[in-house]
Amino acid sequence: MKKITLSLAFMVVVTAGAWAQNTGNNSTNGSQTQKVEPEKTVRKTPKVKPKDGYAMEKELRDTASEKAFLPVIKDEDVIYTKRVWRDIDLRDTINGVLNYPKSRLIEVLITHVRNEELTAYNPKNPKTLDDVDGFDFPLDTADALRLANGVVNVTNNKTGTVTQVPGEFNPELFKKYRIKEDWVLDGKRGVFEPRIVAIAPLKLNDQTKEWQPVFWIAYEEARDILATKRLFNSLNDSSPLSMDDFFIHRLFSSHIVKETNAGDYKVKDLISDPRERLLESERIKKKMADMEQALWEY
Repeated sequence: MKKITLSLAFMVVVTAGAWAQNTGNNSTNGSQTQKVEPEKTVRKTPKVKPKDGYAMEKELRDTASEKAFLPVIKDEDVIYTKRVWRDIDLRDTINGVLNYPKSRLIEVLITHVRNEELTAYNPKNPKTLDDVDGFDFPLDTADALRLANGVVNVTNNKTGTVTQVPGEFNPELFKKYRIKEDWVLDGKRGVFEPRIVAIAPLKLNDQTKEWQPVFWIAYEEARDILATKRLFNSLNDSSPLSMDDFFIHRLFSSHIVKETNAGDYKVKDLISDPRERLLESERIKKKMADMEQALWEY
């Protein structure tokens, strides 16, 4: 009887141990199953940047472009030349494209003068202070920027003294440009055409109330830069027109302020009435047009 009792007790202990082991395995398997996380889907970054519409990309619009083609005129083929100076007023609707915030000519010139990629020339003879528009007096970068920024008069309220301090660059002050150009008769091709020699931004002198050049830039030197600067066109976002195209293709409106003469006078020096000055400008234009027409008369 005692043996039977011990056997039953042993069987109960073994059964309980097996049951406990199975329960532990099941709980372990359950906990492992809960820890398994689903795999995350990784979105691959596209290798090529998607095209943002059909308008010309900014990188293309503001980078390299070819200069407008100009035939080479050899010195030996020049038969006749006439030099004139023209003022381009940005307040004119046609010329306003040079003053849009996205394509300001003055900012292009100032930036490349600051980077010493363009040479600015003094509009006055340093010794005589006479007006000059040649390439005889190059300016240091600092001097060119100083002329562009101007000076500001600061008054001391206590002492009443006035001190001049350097001003800040303000693109809105540059409302006009002056270009110096030669009309050249190419005997080899039989063509009478203009070639821009230099360009100068103008600022209004508060004392004399006259528009005066800040500095002169050789246009041939500036062409490589202007050809890379796209003009903003409100009618066409994909317009390929560059600043160089604007000048070379004569898309601007202007009036003549001077032609070569014995006394080196400007039109305003000879004519005081503004209306009469414009009529004189048109007369000079007509004279050059008649000159071209006369080439084909036999």
